[in-house]
This record gives sequence, structure tokens and C-alpha cells, in this order.
Amino acid sequence: MIPRILFPLLLAGLISCSPMAAENPSLVLDRPMPPPAWALMERELLRLNSEACEIFAAKYVDERGHLLHTPRWGTLDGPDDAIETFHNWTLLHALGASDSVLELFKKALEGHLHQYGQIRTTLTDLAREGAYHREFITMSDWFHTGEGMRAFMFQGLSEPGSSRLRERMKRFAGLYMNEDPEAPNYDPEHRIIRSIWNGSKGPMLRKATTYDWVGDPVPGRFHLLHSPFGRSKMLDLEEVYPKMLAHCDEYLDSVGDHPLNLAATNLALNAYMLTREPKYREWVLEYVGAWKERIEANGGNIPTNIGLDGTIGGEYGGKWYKGTYGWNFTIFDGEIERIAHRNTFAAGSWPGFGNAYLLTGDAGYIDTLRRQMDNIYAQEKVVDGRLMVPQMYGDPRGYKFSGREEWYRWTTNLFIDRLMEIYLWSMDRKDLERLPRTDWIGFLEGADPEYPEKALRKDFESLRATMQAIEEDPTTPETRLADWLLDLNPARTGNLVNLMLGGHLAGRIWTLHTRVRYFDPERRRSGLPRDVAALVEKLTGDSLTLTLVNTSPLHPRDLIVQAGAYAEHRFQSVTLNGKTTPIEGSSIRLRLKPGCGSRLVFSMQRYANQPRLAMPWDPR
Repeated sequence: MIPRILFPLLLAGLISCSPMAAENPSLVLDRPMPPPAWALMERELLRLNSEACEIFAAKYVDERGHLLHTPRWGTLDGPDDAIETFHNWTLLHALGASDSVLELFKKALEGHLHQYGQIRTTLTDLAREGAYHREFITMSDWFHTGEGMRAFMFQGLSEPGSSRLRERMKRFAGLYMNEDPEAPNYDPEHRIIRSIWNGSKGPMLRKATTYDWVGDPVPGRFHLLHSPFGRSKMLDLEEVYPKMLAHCDEYLDSVGDHPLNLAATNLALNAYMLTREPKYREWVLEYVGAWKERIEANGGNIPTNIGLDGTIGGEYGGKWYKGTYGWNFTIFDGEIERIAHRNTFAAGSWPGFGNAYLLTGDAGYIDTLRRQMDNIYAQEKVVDGRLMVPQMYGDPRGYKFSGREEWYRWTTNLFIDRLMEIYLWSMDRKDLERLPRTDWIGFLEGADPEYPEKALRKDFESLRATMQAIEEDPTTPETRLADWLLDLNPARTGNLVNLMLGGHLAGRIWTLHTRVRYFDPERRRSGLPRDVAALVEKLTGDSLTLTLVNTSPLHPRDLIVQAGAYAEHRFQSVTLNGKTTPIEGSSIRLRLKPGCGSRLVFSMQRYANQPRLAMPWDPR
């Protein structure tokens, strides 16, 4: 880990911590290895993923890059859903899919910005002149903004040298650093983002309206996902519109900071990794640091409202659990006509604190998240033989309320994905104790050697089902809204991130924390080279066991293995065929002879470097 005293020198460029700070010898894998079933399946899934994305784009994207649907403003089926359709295409490319996947995403992004720049609303000001201003959403919450920006956040994995990407990322990050006078989202005195609604038009400092959330109705009959009547029916939107408004009847409190806003740190993190400008790093640590202080002052519970004066629960008389999408957000949803519980305390806080950890290696950020989970698990119950923990806290009106502030709504949702992130960041065996030793974690622990094949087999079946749904899709551009296509995105990346990279993506807002990433030096691009397959078999706090195989019996392949998605880790040595070779830096070049492969064991120091988006061969 980098000593803190060296950070000023590092950021000033006076010392080097670049991933290629030292040249490492190339190693040759020359032992024949018949390609295992998982390797052939991995390669085939990458190929079929690419082809499926091309088929999807041919059917649903026109020559302008417009998504073929009826666009309108709203969080139920609006701009964030339209571009979220492609949410993992850039990640898929960075894993090794075809270049067409990246090009199709870029075409869709430019088309999306143009398409939604043309819409107009009358019942809400938010899209009166289009959904975007200077290419960023005018105003929304980061649950939806974050969903829509996932693919954009990963574009730098494949195109770190793109001037357009760099300019946009800097401009977007600047919206939260008060560099745009039209968007005073951030209060540097109190270190808060001033509203749950924020964007290129600044913060919403009034109560929201249901029209802000839902937008204007448009004429026509549609297959509606957000409908109590089911997706199989064609419904007149103007007839269903009152139900859509009723969905958001209680989503009106807006003022003050919310942990969802921690997802905005993804913009500054990416701007820093693209430019190395210290101000972006400093802002992330300032903002996350303020949240860390408040959580500690709140007994380890993440408050879901910070007042404009910077106080915990400041907009609710000190009630830290209040607010839209808060711990106490138990509402009557008029669309489905029943009580609903919608607490999103983890959706932005885990990405935000993970970003601060990525920048510093300071385990204190993980301690904060672990303490929140400890507080929840301290309330655990066993009901009918099943372990349950509470999902909510507060004084819910009309929901089994005993007359006092309390934990409530126990369910079998044990927050396993969030606990998995804590474990993979800390690699503390105590954090493993709350995780089931099944599926991917079980495989890493040696419990299920067949898991990779089983997981990839499920991806093939899922892809087949999705392509069948695309072929049988009953909608037309005139009868589908933006959210319809979310379930038809064919790209499958979750298991590939687990198996190939040793990482895990939880929730809907991501930063790519992984143990390794790959580059193709021949084609000068990110991702595995042709024919090469990779399997992370074991992880410890200071080591990685990785099997690599060249499935081609005809051609040698060159590969660069990088320590971490952003070169944030550092290799120290690699053991191959019983011989240990010292390594200095965050990448190593390997040559895989035709039909050859090996198991390699890397010793490594995690979170030892400042993260960056760059190709290993870029100038230091």
C-alpha cells in the first residue's frame, strides 16, 4: 500500500506509481493443455454475445442510433431506461467481445442523446427543452441516473484515449464540483449534494411532483412493464396514466442529501483515472469522508437524509431514517394498490465507499459498510427455520407500527451481494462467515469444481431464451416504451466477470473491482486475445490462482495480464510450473503456445497503486 506521506508527491508527478513502472519479463506457456470445457464455453459465449448484440441492434436501433420505441420523459420508462438497455455492452467489449459491440454502443449513445434531446414536456419543467442539457440528464435521482450511465462509466476500459470521452467525463464530474454555474449541486461548506434530484440543471430545492417522476402521457396503446395489468396486454397509456401517477404519490420529498448521491463519485473517479488531475480524487474523498463522519456519528447507520444545514435528518427534525427512498420509505403504491417498502440505503453508498477504498486502500471505508451490516444482523431472527433480517427502520404509518422507532419488515433478503463486496474488498476471513459457501464463492473455496461449467451453461440457456423473446417480440416502435427492451438485452457478463476477472458486480451502479484484467497486445485493445480463455480459481488477500489456456491448436497468442481492473494492485511474483519469477509492477506479458496452458499463482499487493484508465503500453 502506498504510504500516505507519498500521495502529494505521487499526485504532483514527482514519483511514479504507473502500472508499467518496471519492465517485466515475458513468460511462455508451452505445456500442452487440451482445452477444458469451461474454456471452450467461455470463448463461445464471448462470440455468441457479440453476435447477439449485433442482432439486437439490427432490430431495435436505426441508422441514426435511435432506439426504436416511443420516447418520453419519466423515471418509469424514460431516458435512463432507454440507454440502460446497453448497460453492459462496454464491459462485454472489455472482456474480449468483438469491436462491433463497442461501436454499436457508441452509435446508440450518440443517437440516444439526440433522440431524447428532442422530447418536450408540458406538465413538468424537467424536460421542457429536452431530457438532456449539455449531454447530461437535466435532473433526476441517482438510482435512475446511475442505472442509465453504467455503460458510459465503463467506456474508458476500452477507450481511455478518447478525447470525447475524457471531455464528457470531466464536464459531468464538474457538475458536482460546482464548475458549471447552471448546476450548483454541491455545497462545499456542508459537503453535501443539496437534493436527491440533481443534474445539469442543478438541484431541486422544492418538493417534486408526480409529473416530475412520470412525465407527460403520450397517445397510443403500449405493452407496459410498469402496469398492474401485466405485460401481455396492450393498454392505452392515457387510461393507465392515473395509475402511473399514483405509483409516485409519495415520492415527493426532495431537499437534502441522500446516500444515492454517493454514486455521483463514479464520475469524478473516472475523470481522475482518465486525466490524473488531483482535484477529482480530492472531491471524492471529501464527499465520501463527510458521509463517513455522519454515519459514525449516527451509530453506524447510514442516514437517508442530510439537511441543507449539513445535519443528520435535517429536513425531518433530526429523523435520520426519513426521506424518499429512505429507511422509513414505506408507502402506499396507488398503482398496485398496496403497501410497498423501498429503501435504497445501499444503492449509492456501496459504490461511493468502494470508490474511496479504490483510491486509498484505506480499510476504514470498508469498516463503515461492515458496521452497517453488523447493525442489521444484530436484529436477525429465525422464523420457521429461516434466517431473516430487517429491511426497514423508523416509524411507518399504517404498517404494524408499535408506536416507536424500530426495525421492521424482516425478510430472507440477507444482503448477500453487499456482503460479498465487503469480503472481496477486505479478504478478511471473518467477512466470509456470513456468505453461503455455494455457487461462485463455493467454487473459490474449493467446494464446487464444476461450478464454472454450470454457470456458463446457464448463460447459454438464458441467451437462447432472450433471443427467442426477441424473435417473438409482439411490439413495434409505436407500441413499446423504453423499459420494454431492458429484458431483451442479450449481453451476458455477470458470470464472466466472476470467472475471468475474479470480481463481482452487485446492484445496479457499478465500479469494476476485480483481481485482474486482460489486454491483447497484438490488436492493441482491451480484453482477452482470440482463442484465449481464463479462469480465476482461488483468491486470498495476497495471492491469485489463475488458469490460462490457448484453445487454438494452430496459433500462438500473446496476452497481457494486469493486476486489477485499473492497475490498482501490484504483482510481486508469479509461480509457473514450479518456478517462481519476481515481478515489479502491475502487468506481465505472456505467450501461450498453440494448444497450451497452465495454472499460475501470483503473489500480489492489493490497492497498492493509484487507479488509472490506460493501456499497459501507453506512455508512463
